[in-house]
Amino acid sequence: MNISDFIATSGRPLKKDAGDHLFRQGDQDSSLYIVRSGLLKAYYLSEDGKENIKSFIMPGGKIGSLAAGYQKESCTFSLVCVEQSELIALDFSDIYEASCADIELSKAMVDFLLSFGIRKELREYELLCLSAEERYRRLLANTPALLDKVTQNDIARYLGVTPVGLSRIKTRVNGRRTLKEQTQTVIDFE
Repeated sequence: MNISDFIATSGRPLKKDAGDHLFRQGDQDSSLYIVRSGLLKAYYLSEDGKENIKSFIMPGGKIGSLAAGYQKESCTFSLVCVEQSELIALDFSDIYEASCADIELSKAMVDFLLSFGIRKELREYELLCLSAEERYRRLLANTPALLDKVTQNDIARYLGVTPVGLSRIKTRVNGRRTLKEQTQTVIDFE
């Protein structure tokens, strides 16, 4: 069975409003979510209540807590809708059992897990090896539409900086104009 047929027969369509949580850190939720439309935010809360954003999930994206879905543990992060969203929910145990019995579904699961692992590896690289300004520049280059959809505080938390730090980064990035742009400004004033 191909993955599209499996999703069509086993998935549960969901509609959620902005601000609705699919699950919270500590909950039990064994679903894998596919975003059809809207925008989700995955985040961690520290013991002192500080929010750290793990990722934003846009249409076409997939997310779920593997700890909860596979190991039957509590979700390690929270998942909230930033915008009104349409999703498909799949029970992880259904996917797992079906993929054990069907080579085509098994290959789709391997592809999903590889994609998931690569995204996590890149996110770790950004957080551990790049400066906050470099992370901001990558965000601008890779997902510029996201900047219009989320708050500046959320962008700061995603980058791992304070809102003041983000403001300084934005000033530096936007303040660096090319020589041609600077020359054009002088010519426009003459």
